[in-house]
Amino acid sequence: MMEIDMVAPKKMGRPSDYNEEIADWICAELAMGKSLRTICLSPAMPGRETVFRWLRQRDTFRDQYARAKAEAADALFEDILDIADDASGDYDEEGRFRPENVQRARLRIDARKWMMAKMKPKKYGDQIDMNVGGQEENPIKALIMSIQGSALMPVEDPLLNITPDED
Repeated sequence: MMEIDMVAPKKMGRPSDYNEEIADWICAELAMGKSLRTICLSPAMPGRETVFRWLRQRDTFRDQYARAKAEAADALFEDILDIADDASGDYDEEGRFRPENVQRARLRIDARKWMMAKMKPKKYGDQIDMNVGGQEENPIKALIMSIQGSALMPVEDPLLNITPDED
């Protein structure tokens, strides 16, 4: 007769049960600007579906995750400075300019700017000036101020045979 080993086999694969240490690691990586997709590519990390489940089930993790994503916008800002300042690869070994390298850097910067605007719209989003007519140098305000208190005088129009009434 064959003996059956009653010891539970060691768990293999990605973690699926919530683990505070793993959650902290995920949030630290997110705050540095890494994407959740990139973080979850590691076999030591849970899959994205698991992280999304944790977010639905755990308020503290959801708050920590939201703070990390907000901090990621500032990390992306710093990435933009590094990308813009990096001129390596802009010229080949013979000194010829490589425009494709500059275009790639522009694309990387634009993608980060778009993400920052979505993550922190008040800080990095497009600002719309809703102040109409209140500026000191506003030409409409200047026109209104110049004619205020005066009556508009009728104008003679010879084509229409209109002349102002004379009292």
